[in-house]
Amino acid sequence: MANFLIVEARFYDRFNDWLIEGAIAALEAAGHRHAVITVPGALEIPGTVAMAAETGRYDGFVAIGVVIRGETYHFEIVAGESARGLMALSMDGVPIGNGILTVENEAQAEVRARPDAKNKGGEAAKAAIAMYDLKQQMS
Repeated sequence: MANFLIVEARFYDRFNDWLIEGAIAALEAAGHRHAVITVPGALEIPGTVAMAAETGRYDGFVAIGVVIRGETYHFEIVAGESARGLMALSMDGVPIGNGILTVENEAQAEVRARPDAKNKGGEAAKAAIAMYDLKQQMS
């Protein structure tokens, strides 16, 4: 049994609730423990994962958030930099599942977030579990 940390950037409550519901269901179905921490935004997720990874208390991480395209370039920065930060951590051997949705509108977010639809929260948790398992095999 591993200990996973779900790091969420809570901005769109409804979508985050669904993403977390899917992630928790996947972690529990696999027999793993979990905790949830909330950060101000998607850009803060990689730094929080890095800090939590240094503690040694967690075996893997699930990043949860929703970034919806707006009228400015901010979307590209948040989407790209949060993904880049998570990828850098992954390349350092930190097991992470990226469940940060980057979408054009709320309708796309709803379909991807709902556990009874695309269930991207559950998929992110399963990716984190797979990376944890792979790391264990390679140790």
